[in-house]
Amino acid sequence: MAGHPTARAPWWRFDAMRLSSRMAMLSVLLLLAVQLVGFGVIHTTIERNARSQLAEQLTVGERIWQRLLEQRATQLAQGAAVLAADYAFREAVGTHDNPTIVSALDNHGARIDASVAAFLDTELKLVATSDASDSALLPVLAALAPQLARRTSAVAAVGQRPYQFVMVPMKSPLLVGFVVMGFALDATLAEDMHALSGLDATLVLQPASAAPRVLLSSLAPAQATALQQTLAAAPAEGQLLIDGTPHLVRSVALTAGDGPRIRAMLTSSLARAIEPFRSLQLTLAALTLIGLLLFALGSILTARRVTQPLRSLARASERLGRGDYDAPLEHTHRRDEIGELAKAFDHMRVNIAAQQGEIRLLAYWDRLTGLPNRVQFRDAVRAAIARSNAAHEHIAVLMLDLDRFKNVNDALGYASGDSLLKGVAERLQQAMQSQAAQRAALAGGNPVSAGDLLARLGGDEFALLLPGADARAASALAEQLLLAFEAPLTLIDQAVDLSAGVGIACWPEHAADADALLIRAEVAMYAAKAHTGGAQVYDPAIDTASALTLSLLSELRHALEHDELRLYLQPKIALSSGRATGAEALVRWQHPQRGLVPPLQFIPFAERTGFIRRITLWIFEETARYQAELQRLGIARISVNLSTRDLLDHELPAKLDTLLQRHGAVAQAFCLEITESAIMDDPERAEATLNRLAERGFKLSIDDYGTGYSSLAYLQRLPVNELKIDKAFVMAMVNEPGAATIVRSTIDLAHNLGLTVVAEGVENAAILEHLRSLHCDDAQGFHMSKPLPVAEFEAWMLRWQALNPPSRRTP
Repeated sequence: MAGHPTARAPWWRFDAMRLSSRMAMLSVLLLLAVQLVGFGVIHTTIERNARSQLAEQLTVGERIWQRLLEQRATQLAQGAAVLAADYAFREAVGTHDNPTIVSALDNHGARIDASVAAFLDTELKLVATSDASDSALLPVLAALAPQLARRTSAVAAVGQRPYQFVMVPMKSPLLVGFVVMGFALDATLAEDMHALSGLDATLVLQPASAAPRVLLSSLAPAQATALQQTLAAAPAEGQLLIDGTPHLVRSVALTAGDGPRIRAMLTSSLARAIEPFRSLQLTLAALTLIGLLLFALGSILTARRVTQPLRSLARASERLGRGDYDAPLEHTHRRDEIGELAKAFDHMRVNIAAQQGEIRLLAYWDRLTGLPNRVQFRDAVRAAIARSNAAHEHIAVLMLDLDRFKNVNDALGYASGDSLLKGVAERLQQAMQSQAAQRAALAGGNPVSAGDLLARLGGDEFALLLPGADARAASALAEQLLLAFEAPLTLIDQAVDLSAGVGIACWPEHAADADALLIRAEVAMYAAKAHTGGAQVYDPAIDTASALTLSLLSELRHALEHDELRLYLQPKIALSSGRATGAEALVRWQHPQRGLVPPLQFIPFAERTGFIRRITLWIFEETARYQAELQRLGIARISVNLSTRDLLDHELPAKLDTLLQRHGAVAQAFCLEITESAIMDDPERAEATLNRLAERGFKLSIDDYGTGYSSLAYLQRLPVNELKIDKAFVMAMVNEPGAATIVRSTIDLAHNLGLTVVAEGVENAAILEHLRSLHCDDAQGFHMSKPLPVAEFEAWMLRWQALNPPSRRTP
C-alpha cells in the first residue's frame, strides 16, 4: 500500500547482507566447498586403496593357507611313512594278523597325535582301523580313498569335526597296501593363519541339506557368533557385514565331491585397514579449519577495502539522481578498477549535465518528423480545453493511423518506412494549411486556426488538434486528409498507395477532459479501420463494442490457457464407397458461464485480432494428438482450416513441423483448407507459404470455392489438391437449376485439373444422390452427421463403418 515503508529482509538472509559480508561469505563457502570435495576425494581414495590392499592381502592369504595345509600334510605323511616302514607292522600285514595291525595303528597313531589311523589294501578297501566303533568314519574313508590315491592329503568332515587325512603306500617290496592317518583341524591352524597373514580364518561346514555352521574361527567369539547368523547369505568373495562392521571375504574350498563340504573363509576388517589413515585425515581437517579462519579474515578485510569506495560512489549516484551534477566524484585518482569505475561515473556526470538541455528540448518533439510528440500533444489538448472552457468554444481531435505500414517496412526496409512517415507528415501539414485557409476565409480573414496542432503519437499514428472546430468541421478536414492520401507516395522509384483510418472526437460532446478525449478519438479511429478505412466520429455504441472486444479477447486467452476449447470432428464420406474416410477438425468453446459457444460468435473476432493463429495451432495440435487413433478407425486424412493470418505467418510451416514431431504424426494425414479470400489478400506471400507446406507433404484444399475470387490462374499455379464447393450451391442444387449447373461445372473443372471435389452442406438424401450422379468425390453435411466431440465421433465411426462395409456402394 502506498505510503508504507518497504519491509526489510531479515539480516541473516543472503540478499539482505551488505556486499562486503556477501563477498566474504561467498569466498569462505567456495573454499569450504573445495575442501569438502577434497575430503570426499581423499576418503574415497583411501577406501579404494584399502580395498585394493585387502584384496591383494586375501590373495596372498589364500596361498598361505594352502601352504599351511601342505606343510601340515607333509608332516603328517612323514609320521604315516614311519608306520608303513615298521617291520613288525609289515609282518602283521603280510600274515594278515588283524589284531596286531589294529594294535600297531593305535600305538603309532597315539605317538603322532593322529585322531584316526587305518590300513587299506591295494584295492583301497578298508582292512583295519584304530577306531572301528566310529560309524561315521567308515563311509568317509571309503569316499576319500580314491582322492588320496591321487594326492597326498584331503580334508573331510567326520561327524561335525574337520579332519585332514594323509595316505602313504606300504611296499614289501611290492605294494601291499596303504596307511591312512587323519588329524583333527583345530583353532591352532586358524590362529597360525592369523599370525602369519593378519587375516582371520574360519572353517565353515556346509551339510548337503542343512544350514551352514562355523566349525572353528580365529575371530573373537562375538564376531564368530555374528558370522554364524549371516553365513546363509555370505558371498564367496566380496564384502560382508560381521557384527555391523564391513569385512572383505574370500572363501577357499577344502573338500571336493558330494557330501558335506568344508570351506575356509578368510576375512579382514575394512575399518582396521583404514584406521592408520584416520590421524592423517584429522590433521588435514585441523589445517583446513585454520585455513578457513585465516581465509575468512582476509576475505573480510579485502571486501571492506573494495566496498568502501563503492559506498562512496553510491552516495555520489544519489546526488546525481537528485540532479546535483556539480560536485566531482572521489577515488578518480586510483589506478585500479575502482578508479576506472569512479572515472566512468564522473564522465557520466559531465555528460548528463551537458545533455539535460538537449533532453528537455527533445522531450516534446518527434525526432524523425520534427512534429510534436504525444506528451506535447496531450499538454496542448489540456491547454486548449482550459482556454475553450472560458470562451465556450468547441475542440476537435482527429487521430489517424496508416494502413499496411508494416508491409512497407517488410518489403522496402525501415529506411523507406521512415521516409514514408516524413512524407505523410508533409501531406498532413499541407492539408491542415489548406483547411486553415478555408476556415480563415469563412471567418472574414481572422486567423481562427492559429492553435491548430499536428503531432506524431508514435509508429504510424498521427493526431490533429483543432481548437474552435466542431464535428462537422473536423469531418470536412478528415475528408480532405483522405483525399490527400489518394495520390501514391514515391519512395526510391517505388509508388506506395496510402490509406488510413481517421477517428474524430469533440469536446465537450464526447469527453470532459483531455485524456478521455484522446481515448475516444482512438476508439473512433479503430472503428474506422475496422470498416476498411474512412472517417468515424466517436459514438458511445462503438466504445461499448470496444470494451466488449477487449473482454472477449481476454476471455479467449483464458479459454486457451484453461482448457475450455473443445475439438469437434465432422466426417467426410467417400461417395464411391459410402465409407467415412476423412473428417474436418472444428473448434467449440465450452464457456464456464455461457455454455457451449458456437464458432461464429468468436472465430470472426479472433481473425480480426490475430488471435486466430493461436486457435489454429491448438486445433492442429489436438488433431495431431488423435491422428494415429483416427487412422485406425479408417480416417485417412483430417482437414484443418487456415485463416488469412495463418497464411501470412512465415513461421507457420516450422510451427506445424514441431507439433507433428511432438505427437508422432505425419503431414500426409492432414489437409489444410484455405479460403479464396485468404489467398487473394496477399497472393505472393500466401503462395510462398502454401508451397512450403506442400513440400512438407500437407494436402491443400480451396474452401468455399465459388464464393470468392475464383480464378483458374491461381488454381493452376498453387499446389492445390482439392476443391470444396460452398454449401450455398450444394443446398440449392436440388431446387435451383443454376446452382446445380455451378456444382456440375465445378466438379468437371476440378477433375480436369486433377483435383478431388468435396461438397459441404449435404442436408438430405436427395442432395447426396444428386452429387453421386455428378461423380463428386466426397460429401460432408448434417445428413451424415453433425460435428461431434472426439469420443462421440469414434462411436459414430464404428456404427457407420459397420453399416457400410467396404464391399457396399451406397450408405
